[in-house]
Amino acid sequence: MSTFEKRKIEMDLMNFTRRNFESPSNCRNIDQIRFYINELYLKIKEYETRFDYVPMQAYSLLAQYNREHNRIISVRFSESYS
Repeated sequence: MSTFEKRKIEMDLMNFTRRNFESPSNCRNIDQIRFYINELYLKIKEYETRFDYVPMQAYSLLAQYNREHNRIISVRFSESYS
């Protein structure tokens, strides 16, 4: 895969996330975060299947959503048992 093709895929991913996703730090609803995690997972699988290439930004964004998800779960757990 050429550098141009990789860059095009990266730009497509950035445009997709900019249009359809909220920043992980702005998410306050755990269901919303779970939805975004699932959508990112599906997008990563799509890129693996179609292009055999996944931009690192996809994994980075997925990690950010997972971190926020774990933070919210931790806070809720603490509130439930305190």
